[in-house]
Amino acid sequence: MYDFNGYELILTSKSPRRKQLLEEAGLKFRVETKDVVEKYPESLAASEVPSFLASLKANANKELLHDNNLLIAADTIVCMEGEIFGKPKDLIEAKTVLQKLSGKSHEVITGVCLKSIGLTRTFSVTSTVVFKMLSEEEIDYYVNTYKPLDKAGAYAIQEWIGLVGVERFEGSYANIIGLPVCKLINELSKFVFNLKNK
Repeated sequence: MYDFNGYELILTSKSPRRKQLLEEAGLKFRVETKDVVEKYPESLAASEVPSFLASLKANANKELLHDNNLLIAADTIVCMEGEIFGKPKDLIEAKTVLQKLSGKSHEVITGVCLKSIGLTRTFSVTSTVVFKMLSEEEIDYYVNTYKPLDKAGAYAIQEWIGLVGVERFEGSYANIIGLPVCKLINELSKFVFNLKNK
């Protein structure tokens, strides 16, 4: 459905959730990426970390760019009271993270970097999620039945825990999954317009 003046979109992400979101939105793209060490300055505010990491990923893949290519790189974090929760290293850490999030409100922030030859645009979107008090049984069931280790904050809102554990959320649902698609499409349109009118 979306053409973007013939520019070929390249998603530089291994996330199956981001790929699915773009497919469901009707965007034509290909996936191509390489591993990037996701490090950021400790002095960076939590709200700035996803955009910093998205830019890092885009720059690491810039050799993919040709005249008609446009890179989409993204990074998502879960943040509560200044503490950043990335992907847990094991099931013990996953349980600890969910225990911390239980009964509280947290933010899901996704940074996105759009990059072409000669033009870069970075933005971020924040959504708020409120968990009910989760029982130990619920946490154990989720981490042992699903795959929390590849998810920021050790959970995916579209899975079982989102149905039984999330009381409410504010902002973009797609952003909580991993990519703010509505904002992304608007930004892509503006980005391509600026490319054509440089």
